[in-house]
Amino acid sequence: MPGACATNWPHAASRPVIPPNPTRKHPHRYDKTAYKGRNVIERMFCRLKDFRRIATRYDKRADIFLSAILLAAAITWWIN
Repeated sequence: MPGACATNWPHAASRPVIPPNPTRKHPHRYDKTAYKGRNVIERMFCRLKDFRRIATRYDKRADIFLSAILLAAAITWWIN
């Protein structure tokens, strides 16, 4: 978002979730439980992108695309 100010951002009061570099002299604090939850969501999106149909969004209609996502999520859940 070019020209966006931090006060205009909808999540201006958000806290950092990504852990700092371990070699940093004064590491900032972060929420470990939020990081674990974020990691689970990121891994799920990565698994969904393994399905070519989802990654490239072949479907034009949103309802068909949603059904493809749900099917891929069910297959991913079933395999793991």
